[in-house]
Amino acid sequence: MPRILIAECKQEVSSFNPLPSSLADFEILWGPDFLDYHRGLNSEVAGALGIFESRADLQLVPAYSARAITSGGTLAADEFTQLAAEFLALIQAAGEVDAVYFSLHGAMSAENESDPEGYLLAETRKIVGERIPIVISLDLHGILTDRMLTHSNAVVVYHTYPHIDFASTGERAARLLLRILDGEVHPVTAVVPIPALVRGSELITATGLFGQTVGQAKALEEGPSGLSGGMFIGNPFTDVPELRSNSLVVLNGEADRAEREAIKLAEDFWAVRAQLHQPLISLDEAVERTIANPSGTTILTDAADATSSGASGDSNAILAALMQRGYTGRLLTPIVDPNAVLDAMKAGVGATIHTTIGGGLDRARFHPLAVTAQVRMLSDGDFVSESNGAIWRGGPTAVLQVGRHVVITTSRAVSLYDRSLFLGHGQDPTRFDAVVVKSPHCQPHFFNTWAAQTLHVDAPGSTSANLPYLGHTVCARPIFPLDGDVAFVPQAKIYQR
Repeated sequence: MPRILIAECKQEVSSFNPLPSSLADFEILWGPDFLDYHRGLNSEVAGALGIFESRADLQLVPAYSARAITSGGTLAADEFTQLAAEFLALIQAAGEVDAVYFSLHGAMSAENESDPEGYLLAETRKIVGERIPIVISLDLHGILTDRMLTHSNAVVVYHTYPHIDFASTGERAARLLLRILDGEVHPVTAVVPIPALVRGSELITATGLFGQTVGQAKALEEGPSGLSGGMFIGNPFTDVPELRSNSLVVLNGEADRAEREAIKLAEDFWAVRAQLHQPLISLDEAVERTIANPSGTTILTDAADATSSGASGDSNAILAALMQRGYTGRLLTPIVDPNAVLDAMKAGVGATIHTTIGGGLDRARFHPLAVTAQVRMLSDGDFVSESNGAIWRGGPTAVLQVGRHVVITTSRAVSLYDRSLFLGHGQDPTRFDAVVVKSPHCQPHFFNTWAAQTLHVDAPGSTSANLPYLGHTVCARPIFPLDGDVAFVPQAKIYQR
């Protein structure tokens, strides 16, 4: 009976977030608990389980799962050393296996390892040997490295942004792994590195130009000899040597065709790169347009402090600017500030406190904002994600009323690419005049389809869509848009085990 080993390691980091991540920022499971957690979720592992468990002739071997609670800063060196040791120890303890599926993100980075996923794959190869097939799934914001490609048989990548195809990505990876295991297919991978970083609304795959390129890759995957296809745009905030975009084509044999198709995808992507950037408005203009909005809700997109992209979450820039202008509407905003939460916890629900909000983590960009606030709610910060049904954990949390504004103050960063934090704490965004959304893009029905206007704000932060502002020092240069007159001659590299 073939034994299929399953493991998971997922984190996305911003190198520009000054606060390092630690193992306390991960949920770690192993053995059967790891698989049980995923059952019923919209996750890659859940999707893979549905495929594997449909066959009675397989034995699943769950190893180790390390899932970051949300994105964050670069993982501290000793923390990654411990994580890697635990991960690999359970791979070793699994004994002989016949195939391996890894659910990874691809934009992880540690102080002592710029390519943690590649490192784990290389070390796993040493344990399981060169002949065992390994298939990995990655976020399209993953940074596709030579080491990942060298030590895996095939890569499967998300086809949607905002991401909704978690489970189906796991299903695709599991099906491909079984086809390799059964000797039905022999993957050949072609990858074309593209010196470009992009961030904008045209990346929304359902409506934007990027969706057309992804659609071509998807058609290749589903067509004759197709095994996998996709476009990686990397995470512009993970400043590591191999940061860039990449086209990916995996075919059953046919190396020459895989090379041609990967080059065509890369050329099409390069042709529209300048359009794949988000126009931003200044913070002052955003304040003026919010004040001038006569009715309906203004969505203030603060992607520069997007915790799901690795930011600290403690930006109070928009709140401070509106308060300074005497904004009389009702604003709803999330801010990470454990000290403000502690003050609220000490005072209790209904109390009035004098505290500061924000500016306690990314101190070079933000400054504490002194406020008088009423404590409206206290919670443990656990709430159900409307995106995938998982429990998200923001740590002890306080809902603070600051004048007419409501600040949901968490102790730790938590994903904010939907309305879960708001709804989980009794706040309906539709009932506010303005809402700060700390995510570059959400599914349209969460905010944009009902809002009166959506403003993409050029605010300070470690995940700003104003990429030249960030100050990359590690990624290969020249690269668009950080440098002018970037030349691109597409060349494919072929991988085959």
